Amino acid sequence: MPVVVVESPAKAKTINKYLGGDYTVLASYGHVRDLPPKDGSVDPEHGFEMTWEVASDSQKHVRAIAEALKDDPNLILATDPDREGEAISWHLQEALTKRKALKKDTPVSRVVFNAITKSAVTEAMKAPRQVDMELVHAYLARRALDYLVGFNLSPVLWRKLPGAKSAGRVQSVCLRLIVERETEIEAFTAREYWTVSAELETPRGQTFTARLVSYGGKRLDKFDLATSDQAGLAVSAIEKRALAVTSVEAKPATRNPSAPFMTSTLQQEASRKFGMGARQTMSAAQRLYEAGYITYMRTDGIDMAPEAVTAARAAIADRFGKEYLPASPRLYKNKAKNAQEAHECIRPTEMTLAPDALKVTDADQRKLYDLIWKRTLASQMEAARLERTTVDIASEDGQVGLRATGQVVLFDGFMAVYTEGLDDVEGDGDDARLPALMQGDATAKKSVAPEQHFTQPPPRYTEATLVKRMEELGIGRPSTYASIVTTIQDRGYVRKDKNRLIPEDKGRLVTVFLTNYFRKYVGYDFTADLENQLDEVSAGAKDYLDVLDRFWRDFKAAIDDTAELRITDVLDTINDVLAPHIFPDKGDGTDPRLCPNCGAGRLSLKTARSGGAFIGCSNYPECRFTRPFGPPGEGDDEMGPDGKLLGHDPATGEPVTLRKGRFGPYVQRGEGALGEKPPRASLPKGWEIDSLDLDRALMLLSLPRDVGPHPDDGAMIQAGIGRYGPYVLHNGKYANLPEVDEVFTIGMNRAVEVLAQKAARGGRGAAAKALRTLGEHPEGGPVEVFEGRYGPYVKWAKVNATLPKGSDPQTVTLDEALPLIAAKAAKGGKKAAPKKAAAKKPAAKKSAAKATTKAPAKKPAARKAAAKPKGAASE
Repeated sequence: MPVVVVESPAKAKTINKYLGGDYTVLASYGHVRDLPPKDGSVDPEHGFEMTWEVASDSQKHVRAIAEALKDDPNLILATDPDREGEAISWHLQEALTKRKALKKDTPVSRVVFNAITKSAVTEAMKAPRQVDMELVHAYLARRALDYLVGFNLSPVLWRKLPGAKSAGRVQSVCLRLIVERETEIEAFTAREYWTVSAELETPRGQTFTARLVSYGGKRLDKFDLATSDQAGLAVSAIEKRALAVTSVEAKPATRNPSAPFMTSTLQQEASRKFGMGARQTMSAAQRLYEAGYITYMRTDGIDMAPEAVTAARAAIADRFGKEYLPASPRLYKNKAKNAQEAHECIRPTEMTLAPDALKVTDADQRKLYDLIWKRTLASQMEAARLERTTVDIASEDGQVGLRATGQVVLFDGFMAVYTEGLDDVEGDGDDARLPALMQGDATAKKSVAPEQHFTQPPPRYTEATLVKRMEELGIGRPSTYASIVTTIQDRGYVRKDKNRLIPEDKGRLVTVFLTNYFRKYVGYDFTADLENQLDEVSAGAKDYLDVLDRFWRDFKAAIDDTAELRITDVLDTINDVLAPHIFPDKGDGTDPRLCPNCGAGRLSLKTARSGGAFIGCSNYPECRFTRPFGPPGEGDDEMGPDGKLLGHDPATGEPVTLRKGRFGPYVQRGEGALGEKPPRASLPKGWEIDSLDLDRALMLLSLPRDVGPHPDDGAMIQAGIGRYGPYVLHNGKYANLPEVDEVFTIGMNRAVEVLAQKAARGGRGAAAKALRTLGEHPEGGPVEVFEGRYGPYVKWAKVNATLPKGSDPQTVTLDEALPLIAAKAAKGGKKAAPKKAAAKKPAAKKSAAKATTKAPAKKPAARKAAAKPKGAASE
């Protein structure tokens, strides 16, 4: 049987169902080979020779394919129909040849299908071809470029910018987009403006809303009403005048459906409608594709196969009626800068399979299929027909003019099944239906109201709008969008908050560093041009080695130029670039970089080992002032590595700081003597960082505090805060307190009461009291009755035996108890207390034997210690 290889077991299962028992279908589980993550895997000095190795996880899969080929040496490579799929097929062929599983005469063929359906698979098997080496060369070029950038630029970052993790050919450009958008937002100055609207009534008693569009005889611009006073005057002008309709204009309009999905638009719409991230969307789409429900999900194309268009039109006519069907099929042309991966659009493989009939339980897959099915049908449906109405109302003297707009859907067309989501667009209020109005109608004023507005900064990117912007710039490709957006979050350069992407300190610093020292390589045009060159390699129009050589020549020179660059130079540059952001002008003529703590040092950017950034004083360590990275007064919940100074302890003069540790925030006094930890105390649950001051910090550092000697035995009672909360402690026994604040105020009477209550409850450390003593055991020791958690039991030495159900602990006798104890002791292998002394000797031998076997293991450590110089500290 010929061996058919695909990427995943899910895809293999679906294809096997269509091919039957005449073929052996196996999965490669993705890429089987990769570049080892070490220097030299791509060698520019020897024609960009690339060293590949089979991943340890892939060894068994390659072995399974090689074993199957022994029975039938006929290999059919059926991986995905794109550059990555072609690369997997090439890697498989190379790896199997190296294992000698493929001979020179072994037939190897490549088949591709855009959908995993019976007809698509069987047709593909009739049209085999060889591996497309032009696509493979495009893959090799992309992989080599990514490696050369990552393994040469990332070490520069590690050396010159402590805490930075990595840089990438496309991820760094994507990060730049997010950082620049944040800079725009921070530089934005909101501008106030006002609008005035009136609720009017028609002669027939119907109400509608109109907004002021002209005032004082001239058309209003957005900022003409800049203050509440100006808006108030406009309100008075309307209220003093009679209003009437001056014109009514109704215009027909049409709204056409959106094109079917390609990768980027699917990710955008899934984000808008469901809040799904790019990776989450592609994962669900992959599973739908492998199950045979949709066509291939990584594509730049929006055209649809003719047979699919016919099927969609038939489904529309059947489900909605012929009036929803345009006279001729709709044709869509790709608008993207590049269409290298221009397969068919993403659509259902079976148009008649409605979402409610889908045999899938996963919620993400069901939502995504519903979206794809609706969008596909809508793309071939009739346009929606609307009527948009504009009504102008004015005073007789023409001093004030208002306008009301509305629209009516005359025929819903494609909107019966689907409407596209919008990104960051506010409604303009023209969707309302207006009452019947005629020119000359008088309109009574029910109310007139001003409304204050402020201009808004550009919105932060969502994953959807970021992918859209990348697509517009020609950065990345359908197969890489999700991984790029995910990588910058995984690296800690960007975080997602309420679906918005916000750059972290590390991300800002990396972007400033790269835009200053490697500006060309994070340029949008340069990155897009490189993508175009890779597309030309795919088309056979360029040699991939020429592309690599041209790139490497300039890039290597840029890397070499940073060899003498010092960290202080980098920080100075970043200080200058970010000065408007981190040291804004105070407006009073004072130096914004003057340290507010010591009044002498200058503030500058510092980097922590963790990769974060903070502002510190140049007089460190004499002055330990720090504040968060960013403008003054922002991010007060953050602090530098030396913490936030709360003040100085009046008793010792040492600084008291608030810090963040791996287990949460804590306060610290001083820095500690050499080799010793300074006094520290964690913030208890419920205490907010914002409300912590020096007094409260000193209270925490004073714990545990002595309450006083216990009146019964004179032992000291202490109050403190432990891992389980506030407590009082006496003779090694703890009792919890209900409130944290009580630790600082509890007196002797209350402490004794709390401890007594804990003992009465039989808390940890309190011995349980026997209900009765039945007598002496024949081997010595009392036999007692206790009330246990699971019912009454009798106890002798360390043997506990539960009383039979229904037994009364008050009437049980010694004679009844002894058999129960004997049975329990035999079952548990326990011995009587008096015999324990005799049983200790073997245990002692065993213990001695253990010590003997462990002793040799300690010798190397002893020798190591002996070899230390005199006076060296031990580890």
